[in-house]
Amino acid sequence: MHVISRKALVEFWTKYPDSKSSLLRWYKIVARTEFNSLMDLRQTFPSADQVGDLIVFNINGNKYRLIAAIHFNRKKVYIRHVLTHAVYDRGGWKQ
Repeated sequence: MHVISRKALVEFWTKYPDSKSSLLRWYKIVARTEFNSLMDLRQTFPSADQVGDLIVFNINGNKYRLIAAIHFNRKKVYIRHVLTHAVYDRGGWKQ
């Protein structure tokens, strides 16, 4: 899969250094794997949830949330947000 853009991950782990290893792990797995559907994705990330057109991943033991738009047919993953769980719960990212 082609992940767009790693920059969002770097910016987040610069602010929250404890997220770096989990985000790098997520990135490496997604970049090396071709997922054909949400069902395929859940084989690797069982806790991934679909919220509308977006997929929400738990990062670092559910301390953080990564929200992405995934186009399985084009093999592209667009990172929309990386948030703390508290900011995610406020729901502003949905707008």
